[in-house]
Amino acid sequence: MERVSRADLEPSEAADGVHLALMAGTESMNVQHFEIEPGAVVDEHSHPHEQTGYIVDGELTFIVDGAEVVCGPGDSYGIPGDQAHAAENRGDVTVRGVDIFSPPRENPSWRDD
Repeated sequence: MERVSRADLEPSEAADGVHLALMAGTESMNVQHFEIEPGAVVDEHSHPHEQTGYIVDGELTFIVDGAEVVCGPGDSYGIPGDQAHAAENRGDVTVRGVDIFSPPRENPSWRDD
């Protein structure tokens, strides 16, 4: 069993104002913590991983196929693998949440190590 405490994480800045940190993982999935500062943008991208997530604080606007979906505290979301998507924090508080990826993201390009 693997245990990872959020207090022990050293996030990487994947884009201006977008902080990501990988947490626990298994052969089939892993968890990523994120913080997205006000005004920060996650540019449109896609990846083979299925992505589900949960918003703890703030509101995050996802843009998928030209449609906007706003997720706030207590909301969860699912993005199929290979579906292009972007996200923006249009609010005035930092968005905090978790993503789960399957298969796991072992060495994403934003990691420092």
